[in-house]
Amino acid sequence: MAFAINSVIGAGIFGIPAVLYARVGAVSWLVVLFAAAVVGLITLCFAEVGSAFGETGGPYLYARSVFGPAAGFQVGWLMWIARLTGFAAVLNLFVAYVAFFVPAAASGPARAAIVVLVTTALTTVNFFGVRRAALLNNALTLAKLVPLAAFVIGGMLFVHPDRLLPGGNVSLPSVLSAIMLAIYAFSGFELLAVPGGEVRDPARDIPFALLAGLGVVALVYAGVQIVCVGIVPSLGSSERPLADAARLAVGPGGAAFMAVGALLSTLGVSHTIVLAAARLPFAMAEQGQAPSVLAAVHPRYRTPHVSLFLSAGCLLVLTLATTFISAVTLTVGFRVLVYLLTCAALPVLRRSRILPRASWRVPAGDLVATVSVLACAALLAARPWSETRQLALAVGAGLVAYWLLGRRSRAAA
Repeated sequence: MAFAINSVIGAGIFGIPAVLYARVGAVSWLVVLFAAAVVGLITLCFAEVGSAFGETGGPYLYARSVFGPAAGFQVGWLMWIARLTGFAAVLNLFVAYVAFFVPAAASGPARAAIVVLVTTALTTVNFFGVRRAALLNNALTLAKLVPLAAFVIGGMLFVHPDRLLPGGNVSLPSVLSAIMLAIYAFSGFELLAVPGGEVRDPARDIPFALLAGLGVVALVYAGVQIVCVGIVPSLGSSERPLADAARLAVGPGGAAFMAVGALLSTLGVSHTIVLAAARLPFAMAEQGQAPSVLAAVHPRYRTPHVSLFLSAGCLLVLTLATTFISAVTLTVGFRVLVYLLTCAALPVLRRSRILPRASWRVPAGDLVATVSVLACAALLAARPWSETRQLALAVGAGLVAYWLLGRRSRAAA
């Protein structure tokens, strides 16, 4: 459950309130609740499909088992690319919040040193075993929830209720744009299923952790949006909405407190990305869809160390070469396409006589899956052409990689 919360509550919550308010104004907190409902439907699909599998791989494993090796490889490829770009976005934001206290950290050698230090530290923790990684994850989750809970509970005392009432006309395109942004803020829950082979009872634990974790996230997000809307008059133009709200409520100390919360939050989600990113090439290698060396497991710590070091190196290079904004624009479409395929797997899995049976079933599962697939398709269709082109290029690169690896396997045989 802590892993699910930590995977979702990362960078977005510290910037998305201002963006949502700029789109739809005071009703932005209702948009957050609506987005939570949509993501809830997708999460239900993940919970049922995930309860049928107990191996490492998550959505990659689901797509490969249900739709075949080509679809599985594409999902694994896109998830890995999304992890790389997601890590780059989050760690760049971490550096930006370090610069809140030390301005020199924003650029140059200091920025590079922070990126290298954090990436190395998180890789080291994950190398020494999933139990140690889980303990760090639990600590970081608690550390990020404390300031957010204090912000929501304490901030409610300073909210002006009249600012939460709708004012003026809001266009439908603005509402749809805000919903898409809010749904993106909920992304990351899919990481929970990736290390399924290292969970004691994935068929029982993963569905509970997904649904309970989403409930906590929805409460936190809605509360944060209400406090920001109710306190900050010029929220739409705020660069650090939570820090601005805390400063208006209790003074400069409040802003510093929330900046520390942002550091803990971005560090926590960076940790979960490192853990999941290493398991994707490992799972693909286990299925013969990546070089076999990536399936190596350390004899003492039982971690996929070769895959971990490869992923960490790519994470480091991409973070140094990008900014927060450029990395974010790359990761959104990758995630939604993975969601669509996992939701589409649910009805196929239910009707199959040869695939594993889910131990946890969603009421009206076929309807839930259909609505979820349509919602994901709508999100993809509404993306700007420039971002759609990037997604198409990534999918094309995955197809080429799949063909080359297949040709190599046939030549070796």
